[in-house]
Amino acid sequence: MPRPDPRFTKSQRAALTRALDRYMDDRPGALSVSVQEITTGLAFTYKPRLRTATASIIKADIVMALLLRAQQDKRGLTATERSLAERAIKVSDNTAATALWHAIGGSDGLAAANRRLGLRSTKPGPGDAWGSTITSAADQVRLLTALTSSRSRLSAANRRYVRHLMGDVAPEQAWGVSAAAGRGADVALKNGWLPRHVHGGRWTINSVGIVRAAGRVFLIAAVSERHATMPDGIQVVEHACSTVARALSRSMPSSSALER
Repeated sequence: MPRPDPRFTKSQRAALTRALDRYMDDRPGALSVSVQEITTGLAFTYKPRLRTATASIIKADIVMALLLRAQQDKRGLTATERSLAERAIKVSDNTAATALWHAIGGSDGLAAANRRLGLRSTKPGPGDAWGSTITSAADQVRLLTALTSSRSRLSAANRRYVRHLMGDVAPEQAWGVSAAAGRGADVALKNGWLPRHVHGGRWTINSVGIVRAAGRVFLIAAVSERHATMPDGIQVVEHACSTVARALSRSMPSSSALER
């Protein structure tokens, strides 16, 4: 992968960090956002140490783990598996996700798949608590890389399949990363939202996805927690996604389109 564009300088990174700090200063909660442009390799991560529960963004990871198992068995997905995968990602169906969680072997199965996919800081939830999996924004960008890189353990057909599902989520669930997309952009995403008892009912709000526009392809992941309401969390995530994508767009030449 090419080296990051040197025009995105240390001072520009610091300015972007300060801008996000100022935005979060008078807001409750915590945020981390990570972005990478896949052709230049230009990347940025805000608050890299933050770890949050995945909530429903884990559903993309579960489907990818299922596909790895199917590849290992040298088979395609069954009609039932395809139906469950479609429901889990397109409409964020929890029952479908639980069925797939069992199919991949639960937390042990997800951990094994994530090692193959290159994740480093994602800890699967216990029992059936797949939404309590802990992750980082940077790890979610690594997961998105496994959907876009020819060096991925997933086959090209399986990468396209998951991107297709993420590109066809229910309209009311298409917030988050999509805020980084301009007119005519192609967006594939998965969002997660969860009021957590451990935070007194405050909301964990996450969004991960791929934005392709104007010859550039961004992998973006925003994870956040302890928002007073779900709309408050969505506002924070969308502001972060649009801010980092805009900053990187000003610092790079056009890139080639996403593999098809």
